[in-house]
Order: sequence, then structure tokens, then C-alpha cells
Amino acid sequence: MQRAPAVSCDPALAKDPGSMQRNPAPVRTPAALPGKGAPGAPQPGRAGKAPRKSQQGAAARGAAGKYRRGRRGGLRSFNVGRLIFFFFFFFFSCSFLHLAIIHEEKALSLEVIRQTAGDSAFLNFQNNLSQTPLHLAVITDQPEIAEHLLKAGCDLEIRDFRGNTPLHIACQQGSLRSVSVLTQYCQPHHLLAVLQATNYNGHTCLHLASIQGYLAIVEYLLSLGADVNAQEPCNGRTALHLAVDLQNSDLVSLLVKHGADVNKVTYQGYSPYQLTWGRDNASIQEQLKQLTTADLQMLPESEDEESSESEPEFTEDELIYDDCCIGGRQLAF
Repeated sequence: MQRAPAVSCDPALAKDPGSMQRNPAPVRTPAALPGKGAPGAPQPGRAGKAPRKSQQGAAARGAAGKYRRGRRGGLRSFNVGRLIFFFFFFFFSCSFLHLAIIHEEKALSLEVIRQTAGDSAFLNFQNNLSQTPLHLAVITDQPEIAEHLLKAGCDLEIRDFRGNTPLHIACQQGSLRSVSVLTQYCQPHHLLAVLQATNYNGHTCLHLASIQGYLAIVEYLLSLGADVNAQEPCNGRTALHLAVDLQNSDLVSLLVKHGADVNKVTYQGYSPYQLTWGRDNASIQEQLKQLTTADLQMLPESEDEESSESEPEFTEDELIYDDCCIGGRQLAF
């Protein structure tokens, strides 16, 4: 049984049924429906003309695109920031104050210090490298942050994984501002202990400043009471010995001016003058020769030479015998 064709009430379709396929009827969109509150339809009671549909769509698509791009960018930066934070926190065990100082966020660092003033456990917290916020403030050359940390209660005597106090680091880096801040806002008894303290290499603050050749810091430390004749625990060198080794004539003159003992010898028995032998700078040798005693001017005899003179050439087991005979014939050596 065949189904009867659909009958259209449109006169045009009634005359030509095939035109329904050639020219499909337009689809009515919500914007074309009157009275339905469509976005493109003008609303009663509003002044002016409503924007066109194409303009509205373009504006909406542009706003949506900006929102999506901004959201992706914000999430990206947020994730990177969180990754950096967790990396430093878990790998280096850094506190929030450590991170603020590392990234040189001055305002944030000062606010954290202000709110945690007096909390020595937080202010002296050490990361995996045994560095306190005061160490990091000196390393990043932020004397103002270091000043506020000391006022808030940071301890200047805490050492890092190399045995350096913040003052050791400041002297090694040559930051006179940091050295001045650290010594100015430190208690006198703490300052004397720090000046005498040695790191794990046996160097005091004066040794480090002398090795780097920072004359202004050396003179400033000596004015604070640093021991000019302090010896390294390893070999007994003083700052004057180090100055001779480095051939720094200005440093030699400065140390001698502040009372360095030119007759102080190392654990091997060498005076600063004896270290000038074989060096190129003759002015240092002439300067120290006038102040060094005669017995410390000549190089001491080597222990190897003394031992070689006293020991026989051959031991009893190594004596050469020239009377060996085999088969009645003497062996020829």
C-alpha cells in the first residue's frame, strides 16, 4: 500500500511540488521571533536602536576568546609560580621569608619581618644549606633587609653548611655596606665572637677579606678589634702570610701599620719574610726585612736534606758484597 503524498497548504508548493527540494524554506531563528525577548529584538521602553546581530555575535565571541586566553595565561603563571614555590620549599626547605628575600620582594619581606618580629624560631629558620634569611639577605646584597632582620631578632652567629656566618659572606663578597650593617646592629659580645670565629676552612672574616684583597673591609675589621695575628688552624698562616703569598704590597703595609707580627711563623716555621724568597715583588721583601729578626730571614734547612745526610747510603740488607765467588771465580760487578 503506497502512502499518499503530503499536501502543502502553500500555493507555490501546490503548483510545483519539486520546488520544496530546490528552494528549502528559511528557518526562523529566535532573533526573528517578535515579542520573545530575543537578543536582536528591540526592547520596549529602551531608548535608541538595538545593535545588529552580527555586531553582537562578534563582540561576544571576542570577549569569550579574551576570557579563555586570559584564563589559560593566569592558570599557566599560577602553576609556574606554585611549582617554583614547592620546589624551593621541599627541595631547599625554604620558608616564605626565604623565598621573598631570594626573589628580592622588598615590600613583602619587610611586611613578613614586621609581623614575625621577636619570633626567633621563624627568623632563624635554616634551609637545607643551613642558610637563615640573614644569610640570603647578605648573599643577595640587600643591606636594608639585613638591618630589619637584625632589629627583629636574627642571630648573627648562625653558620651555613660551609661554616660561614653572614659576616663571613659579606667579607668574602666585598660588600662594605653589608659589613657595616651587620656590625652596627649586632650586640658587642656577639660581634667579638663572630670576628674570632673560623669557618670550616679555618678562615676568619679578616682572612677572607685579606684573601680577596678588600683593603677597606680589612681596615674596618681591624678597627672593630679583629685579631690581626690570628692563625689558620690548618697551617698557622696569619693575614700577613696571606698578603705575602698574594703579593699584595698595599695589604702588607696596612697590616704592618696595624701591628701585624712580622716574626710570627707558621706551623712549619716560616716567617712572612721567608715566604718572599723566590717572589717577584721585591718591595715586600725590602719592607719586611727591616722588621724581621736575623734568625727568621734565612730559609730553614729542609728536613729531607737533614735526613739524607744522617742516614747511610745502604742499609744492612742492601750492602754490596764484592767477594762473591762461583766455581772459584770472582763475580764482577
